Amino acid sequence: MEKNNIQQKIKSLYESWAGESVTSILPLTRTASSRSYFRITSATKKAIGTYGPDPKENKAFVAFTKSFYQKGLPVPELYAEDLSAQIYLQEDLGGTTLYRFLSENQGAFSEKSLEMYQRVLMGLARIQIEGGKNLDYSLAYPRPDFDRQSMQWDLNGFKYFFLKLAGITFDEQALERDFNTLIEFLLSADQQYFMYRDFQARNIMLKNGVPYFIDYQGGRRGALQYDLASLLFQPKAGIPFAIREKLVAYYLEAIAEMIPVDREKFMDQFYGYVLIRRIQAFGTYGQRGLHERMAYFMNGLPVALQDIKWVLDHKVLSVQIPELLRVLRAAIADPRFQPDGARPDNKFLTVRVSSFSYKFEHPVDPSGNGGGFVFDCRFVHNPGRYEPYKKLTGRDQPVIDFLNKNSNMADYLNNIYQIVDEAVENYIERKFTNLMVSFGCTGGQHRSVYAADMLAAHLEQKYGVNVELRHIRQEEKGWVN
Repeated sequence: MEKNNIQQKIKSLYESWAGESVTSILPLTRTASSRSYFRITSATKKAIGTYGPDPKENKAFVAFTKSFYQKGLPVPELYAEDLSAQIYLQEDLGGTTLYRFLSENQGAFSEKSLEMYQRVLMGLARIQIEGGKNLDYSLAYPRPDFDRQSMQWDLNGFKYFFLKLAGITFDEQALERDFNTLIEFLLSADQQYFMYRDFQARNIMLKNGVPYFIDYQGGRRGALQYDLASLLFQPKAGIPFAIREKLVAYYLEAIAEMIPVDREKFMDQFYGYVLIRRIQAFGTYGQRGLHERMAYFMNGLPVALQDIKWVLDHKVLSVQIPELLRVLRAAIADPRFQPDGARPDNKFLTVRVSSFSYKFEHPVDPSGNGGGFVFDCRFVHNPGRYEPYKKLTGRDQPVIDFLNKNSNMADYLNNIYQIVDEAVENYIERKFTNLMVSFGCTGGQHRSVYAADMLAAHLEQKYGVNVELRHIRQEEKGWVN
């Protein structure tokens, strides 16, 4: 369905539900999701409109939401749906995810962060245990259970999309034997609970300090340990290992009030689920990062591998999986996947990244090299053509959401990353000290600003080079960068 048609159908559904005319409909960003989300407002009401291209996924989400909401679980209220058009409206829980909360509370993992995670874990225990009772798992998509087949899919993704693409050699027969051993071990855990499947900080909304859960359409029946592993071992959450163990203990106390728990058996199986959750993510890193060359998906890989290293160094699994552990150790030791602290110091290279307007002054290269890359953003869909964005810049979230959902900006940037990365690697090898990259658009306000910010962050994260960032047109208008 075309984007304009999607928005029109969602607008009609909203006005039918609200009894009011829509005053604003803005696209929202959902990384790595094929669904489209919109924040809709009218005179006295607001909602999140969703278009999902997969009818079975939509049906699962709608049914699960109704069941959870009836039980008083912390999920958005479902306002209206038109599954024939693949759209539905749900409660607007605001814009603060747990991930954003953590980003705004940078530094040491604070007492405030610990308390928030405890609230999240209490909610998780409830949705797994209470929410899983009498749930119609026949609607779960793509399978009703996290069973042998589901695990095999994840393990094969790791083998073919990560190990093979990364060039890490393995004994296929020995690895398959270890896969089967790990699967049997994991299936020995109690499998009767709701398993969220993608329980991570971006799928947890905070409204008035209360955690709410979203995006559980991939949920199915499974073990409690998987979601706990998914949350506590999310690479970018930055939870210290000692705090993780405290949070596991808190979670065990929470579920012990609802069901009998064999704590020793639970913990033995927990680190097995940490392994398979990370292994599933490595398959995604490989497919989207190594194969499709989407740089965003590679940023968390070094941290994820260090999490696995900690598990292998500190925990003893009660199963023998030597070939699997060997290839994991090989990935951990691979120089390409080292964390920032293990990289060489590349600060001798300065990359000057600028945004500018083609109508005004173009960037000047102060290094004496005569310039560098200049990329034209003017063919990218321009949010500046629309009234809600005219006074905003490429750093404002509505503009970012627009560019990510209503333009080819992501593909554009990935192509640029490939070009610039090759130059940066060559310059580092040759000990060159200066490189210049500029982005131009019509006004130097939206597209070029966002593109320059994204490239600057990409180069700092990937190479640790010295980045000097300027937004020429915005600075001329008095904006402090």
